[in-house]
Amino acid sequence: MRYRDTRSAEREGAVLSPIHAARAKPPLGRPARWRPDPTAGHTRHIASARKDRRLSIASARPPVAADADSALRRELYFFTLYRLFEAALLVFFLFGPATGLVEPLRNALVARSIALSYLFIAALLFAFGRRGDLRAQTLTGIGADLFFGLLAMHAMPAAGTGIALMLLFNVGAAALLLPARYGLGAAVVAVLGLFGEFVWSKLAIESTDRTLAEPMMFAVGYMAIATLTSILGRQMRESYDLAERRGAEAAHLGEINELIIRRLRTGVLLVDRGDRIRLANEAAMLLLGDAGESTDLHGQRSLAVAAPELSRRLERWRQDGSHNDSPLQLAPDLPEVVPRFTRLLAGSEQVLVFLDDTSLLSRHAESMTLATLGRFSASLAHEIRNPLAAINYAVQLLEESDDIPTAERRLLEIIRQQGIRMNGIVENVLGMARREPAKPEHVELVGFGRQFVEEYLASHPLDLDTLRTTSQVARLPVLIDPRHLHQVLTVLVHNALTYGRMPGEPARVTVNIYPDDTGLPCIDVLDRGPGIPESVASRLFRPFFTTSSHGTGLGLYIARELCRANQTTLDYVAMPGGGGCFRVRLIGSHTLLTA
Repeated sequence: MRYRDTRSAEREGAVLSPIHAARAKPPLGRPARWRPDPTAGHTRHIASARKDRRLSIASARPPVAADADSALRRELYFFTLYRLFEAALLVFFLFGPATGLVEPLRNALVARSIALSYLFIAALLFAFGRRGDLRAQTLTGIGADLFFGLLAMHAMPAAGTGIALMLLFNVGAAALLLPARYGLGAAVVAVLGLFGEFVWSKLAIESTDRTLAEPMMFAVGYMAIATLTSILGRQMRESYDLAERRGAEAAHLGEINELIIRRLRTGVLLVDRGDRIRLANEAAMLLLGDAGESTDLHGQRSLAVAAPELSRRLERWRQDGSHNDSPLQLAPDLPEVVPRFTRLLAGSEQVLVFLDDTSLLSRHAESMTLATLGRFSASLAHEIRNPLAAINYAVQLLEESDDIPTAERRLLEIIRQQGIRMNGIVENVLGMARREPAKPEHVELVGFGRQFVEEYLASHPLDLDTLRTTSQVARLPVLIDPRHLHQVLTVLVHNALTYGRMPGEPARVTVNIYPDDTGLPCIDVLDRGPGIPESVASRLFRPFFTTSSHGTGLGLYIARELCRANQTTLDYVAMPGGGGCFRVRLIGSHTLLTA
């Protein structure tokens, strides 16, 4: 069930997702997704939220050309209903007890035939008046009105003035529904018909008391009403066109507003006086976690049930306006948030609650610190490279000497290995400092994965180790920088081949490509090793963290930063049967990117 709070949401422009006890069905198609940058601790909640709560943002629908056509067809309906009444009235006067009111008749048989024919045509036009072309329907109707009306005026001279008056409405209605040239043309035909019927009557054998002034006055009335209603009709159509253009502009702004709010990383809730959550954006539902599904006895989602501490802070704010800026956690395994409150309108009982994710601020501060450190380290790395190159060159010269004892050659080997390690750290630090922004492209992920494995095997012979790729689908389009993805996979596969093995056994690494339950493309790099302890897994992506004496501790950190630059997540997933799994969750090729 999709609805909007008509008392406030449409009036104040609160464009958020509706909250209802029954789960809303996902909209057709795949809307642009809000791509959070989750930490490893709450990735599971984000994945389940994408699966279970694809909340669409309600937005106003613009008036389209069909609205104007519908309004004109409604007017045409009343026009055809009036025509049917006219024909029925003529039949009543000719076949009913009021026949004496229209006598004498020039020809009773002709008059009755005209009335019955007009009634038949009017009934057909009324039955099919809402089908076919609007202009053709109106022209046919006014043509029938003038033809049968003028014949009826001649056949029933006593009712001629009344019939001419009734035709005045028909001419005006036709001018309202038709373009100006057709409306005025119908009025001119009616005027010519009046003068023609007058001349016909004068040429008849019987005398008549009618004067030329009568058709002249009707002619003035027909032209005046046609001109006036034509102007009104043009203004009405222009108003509909203007409304359509304004509606298209509003729809465009609504789509922009929808995209902004959907991708807004700040959670937004609209809470009424009864502490019921009326509207929410996707970020708020993710930050509430499973508690966002809680409902009260009336089937409404209650803030007191979903987030009791947040409800208490809101109540204190309502009472004395005090703010508590200390972070709070709305659900287990989810980041802490700092709530902010503001009324929807001055004096309104409805409150907008903004939930600021503190983890985003922490990561931003960490990124700024690391960026500064990276620039400093890059400058330092350039200074280290020269003496390091000299050390490596001296070691190579000493290794070529025959006078070095065997015991001391082991020391030279240690120096050479540590020199290689130091050079790797320098290269990684320089890579961090000069990292370019992502340049996303449309990539077919299954083919890319197979090509990567082939290139890796060609450049890194594995002997007894195995590396293979698997996929559950034939094609899987994504939007990502292929250079960054290649670098991420190189880091993950190298780590899996190096550390993901049981003692004394060859490494077996699999790159599995598949869409997850929400349809997002995923890459799993799986190994058959002992796995990673939970205490170590929580620190895997920290810079310079390593459990190996040969590692630099920067590979996984750089891989995650590359993923974040592409709005992609990289997490470690513990496997129940043993082994390790690094999961890259990407975005589809249809998804919009942040500017």
